[in-house]
Amino acid sequence: MKIAILDDYQGVALSLADWASLDADITVFGEPFADADQAVRELAGYDVIVAMRERTRFPAEVLEQLGDLRLLVSTGPRNAAIDLDAARRLGITVCGTGYSATPTIELTWALILAAVRNLPEEAAALRAGGWQQGLGTGLHGKTLGLLGLGRIGSEVARIGQAFGMTTIAWSQNLTAEKAAEHGVRAVAKDELFAASDVLTIHLVLSRRSRGLVGAPELAAMKSTAILVNTSRGPIVDETALIEALRTNQIGKAAIDVYDVEPLPADHPLRTLPNALATPHIGYVSRDLYETFYGDAVADIIAFRDGGPVRVMG
Repeated sequence: MKIAILDDYQGVALSLADWASLDADITVFGEPFADADQAVRELAGYDVIVAMRERTRFPAEVLEQLGDLRLLVSTGPRNAAIDLDAARRLGITVCGTGYSATPTIELTWALILAAVRNLPEEAAALRAGGWQQGLGTGLHGKTLGLLGLGRIGSEVARIGQAFGMTTIAWSQNLTAEKAAEHGVRAVAKDELFAASDVLTIHLVLSRRSRGLVGAPELAAMKSTAILVNTSRGPIVDETALIEALRTNQIGKAAIDVYDVEPLPADHPLRTLPNALATPHIGYVSRDLYETFYGDAVADIIAFRDGGPVRVMG
């Protein structure tokens, strides 16, 4: 069996699971492919591919050129970057792994706290020999707005309430009754953007959510407000966000996800002073990676033995 492990940016995949139990020829790819053509060239001849989340895309035109591929394992229970219909048509089994939203919830609050207390600037100043540089703001009594109140959004709201924040939420299907179950007040979309001191996004990327936060929504926000996105980059119109930051239309953005990943070296979000940007590390934690890779090995063994598990779609 010939196995490719993709996008192991940190070089940790082989140390976090018992890959030796597979008795297979394993190649680890630590860098992203430049494009689909390179992916096809590099992955030719592999029976099994282990993909890290949605870092590498597998549309029909890629899958159709991977004639030896029999099993595609994606970390996590779903992957919008894989064409499942094409995989079924081509006889490629696609399996997922376990998942936990906890690391993303924790990173959301790390970004919020770092943004409101200016932690990157203060830490950099101290390293350079300086001392207190500015005034942070508190969270108690402020309004936390949640764009999406599902599994992650509701937990983010609970933590906000522990800080003494008022919590409000909107999504296209959210009802007042459902919001109230989490101690949150459901509001209209306009009110969510206008009233929030911190607005954090927790939606799945779909046709309905793509570009949902655009120039009109950003213009409605307070000039001191902080926009947080640990969900998916394309939910926010990136061009509109950059303009809003450049003109100080909003106070700050704290962002972990982008339209193009890895983020290009010359991208404005790397240098804008009111952008706190992290490299899509919401799910990047040792505990979750052990689940990802441990389950990936189990998926491969189950497939090899004729009883695939955690089959997607």
